[in-house]
Amino acid sequence: MLAVIIALGDVMALFDSKGLVFRIAVGVIVGAVLGLLAPDLGQQVGILGELFVGLLKAIAPMLVLVLVTSALANLQRSQTSRPAISLTLLLYLLGTVGAAVVALLLSVAFPQQLHLLSAVDGNPPGSVLAVLADVLRRMVDNPIRALIEANFLACLVWGVLFGLSFRSAPGSLRHGLAAVSERLTEIVRWIIQLAPLGIFGLVSVTVARVGVDALMDYLNLALLLVAAMLVVAFGVNALIVGLLTRKNPYPLILACLRDSGITAFFTRSSAANIPVNLALSERLGLPSSLYSVTIPVGATINMAGAAITITVLTLAAVNTLGIEVGLVSSLLLCIVAALAACGASGVPSGSLLLIPLACGLFGISADVAMQVVAVGFVISVVQDSAETALNSSTDVVFTATVSERLGLTREVD
Repeated sequence: MLAVIIALGDVMALFDSKGLVFRIAVGVIVGAVLGLLAPDLGQQVGILGELFVGLLKAIAPMLVLVLVTSALANLQRSQTSRPAISLTLLLYLLGTVGAAVVALLLSVAFPQQLHLLSAVDGNPPGSVLAVLADVLRRMVDNPIRALIEANFLACLVWGVLFGLSFRSAPGSLRHGLAAVSERLTEIVRWIIQLAPLGIFGLVSVTVARVGVDALMDYLNLALLLVAAMLVVAFGVNALIVGLLTRKNPYPLILACLRDSGITAFFTRSSAANIPVNLALSERLGLPSSLYSVTIPVGATINMAGAAITITVLTLAAVNTLGIEVGLVSSLLLCIVAALAACGASGVPSGSLLLIPLACGLFGISADVAMQVVAVGFVISVVQDSAETALNSSTDVVFTATVSERLGLTREVD
């Protein structure tokens, strides 16, 4: 008996030593097997998934409010290479919005369906004016009530207003906001470490109820996400680079994917990949006065991959609930997805926690939106790695593009 306990302890130690991606993959596999072989037990362990979704639902509104407030309050004003920096930031925004549009078009061409944990109905808007009116009402909701009721639109608006107001606050207050943001992000990291157990419960109960068809839907969803990211990397980004530099864009794009994207794919963190991008910018001969600003900022706001994830998963929820999406609603979704992506957390799978913000455009409740977030965690093994690779490599692509466009050269020390 002692030998069995020791062996079990060794197995658990080995499991803990593996990365989160490995543990989530194990959770998916074990959950699927349990759901197939023991459906009754699979439905019972679904409580793990419910608890995981509950934690996400509790932390997400506060995350949006605090991260946006802190980011704006502590945004540094730089006088160095202002035109080049401004143009790079404009490309970041243009690329992120373009990524949302690509995700929208592919989602319309290849609509996805989700298997949610319970039968739910959406609240489809009656007209374009109804959509706009509902958005405006949500935006001006009381911030305390917005946190309690998970009104992500209001959390975003109040975060922007608080952040702009606190820019003129004393440095100690702004540093305190940054500290709160860091601690909240740490809590999110703790919750995400529970993802393998939550995914195990979600997959178990889903397979027990609907069979392996659900897993095939997850695979199709992951393929659509990756396809959209490839289109952005080799299509949208290439078009922007080619138009601005009047040169073949692919040598630069391939170099950035090779030297930055591969590392980011495995670290799954744009922030962790900043040193890699700084070194790559140095090797490319870019001016340090430019990349020393645009690379760190890009790791925060240049989130084309996150915009794709938010758009695709939101539209999958919309399709599942049978909600009609008009032209104005589609355009609003692209803008909201781009803005939400810019505020994505710096932790792995942080973009998933902002999906409820986009779902709110279509009257989808927080409970349903968090189920969509949980589905995102199931495919995060592929989605988050590809997303980070696109985000991080694009930081260098656009910085190099602006440097070439404006004829900038590296300063001589």
